[in-house]
Amino acid sequence: MAPPDPIEFLRQQIVGSVRATFNEGNADPPSRPPSDDALFERDSPIRQVHADIVGMMVGGIRGLFLQMLHPHALQGVLDFSNFREDMRGRLSRTARFIADTTFAHRDDAMAAIGRVNRIHTKINGTLPDGTPYSATDPGTLAWVHVAEATSFLAGYMRVTRPDMPGYEQDEYYRQFAVIARALNADPVPTSRREAEVLFREMRGELRGSVEAREVAQFVANVRPEGTPPALQIAIVSEAISLLPPFARSMLALERPVMGGIPARAATWGVGRTLRWAFRQT
Repeated sequence: MAPPDPIEFLRQQIVGSVRATFNEGNADPPSRPPSDDALFERDSPIRQVHADIVGMMVGGIRGLFLQMLHPHALQGVLDFSNFREDMRGRLSRTARFIADTTFAHRDDAMAAIGRVNRIHTKINGTLPDGTPYSATDPGTLAWVHVAEATSFLAGYMRVTRPDMPGYEQDEYYRQFAVIARALNADPVPTSRREAEVLFREMRGELRGSVEAREVAQFVANVRPEGTPPALQIAIVSEAISLLPPFARSMLALERPVMGGIPARAATWGVGRTLRWAFRQT
C-alpha cells in the first residue's frame, strides 16, 4: 500500500476544519451540493462572490456590524436570538442559507427561503420606546439585504478580486436581488448606484445605541472554536476597516492594532490557501 500523500492529507484537513467551523462542529458539508439547476448559473458573479470563503467571512462580519445599527433589526436579535451563547451556530445557519440559495437546486433554494419567511412571521415586538417592529417589515429587510450585499461584495473585492469589473458588480446586485425579493425586502437595489442611493437614504434610520455598541464589541471579540486566532483577528480587522467612517463611529469601533497591510496580507494568504484546498471539493 502506498503511503498517504502528505499534501492531499493537508488539503483534507483544511477542508474538514473549515466545514466544521461553518457547520456547528459537523465536518459534513454544511449545505446541499451545487446544482446546474440552481437559481444562478455556474461561474456567474453571485456564485463567484459567495464561494469565496475568506471574503464571505470578512463581509459577513461587516454586514453584522451594519445590521446592528438599525433599531428594528437589532431588537429582533436581542429579543429572539441567543447569539451570545451560540454565535457559531448563528454564523453556520447564515452560511448554510447563503449556500443553499446560491448553489443548490432552485427547489431547495426556494424551500430555504420559505423557511426563513415563516420564521420571520414569529419575530415581532416593541422597541424600548414602544415602537412596534416586525421581521417581516419590507424596509427592515431592505436594510439587512443592502448591508449584506454591499459587505459580501466589499469583502470579496478586498481579499480576492479588487479589479472585479463594474458590470459584474452590477450583475451581482441584480442576482442577489432575486433572493431579497423572495424574502419580501423592499426596495431592493439592482446595481451599485442603486445600492449607494439606498444606503444613503436609510442612514437616517440608523442609531448608535448602547446595545448596538455592546453587540458590535461582542462580535469583534468573539473567537469561534476551530478558527485560528490570527485569522479571526485579521478577518475582524478587515471588516472594521471596510466599514464607512460613520458606522465605525456609531459603533465605537476603532481600527484594530493589526490593521491595514498586515491584516490584508493575512486574509489574502489564507484566501489563496483555502481556494487551493477546496479546488476538488
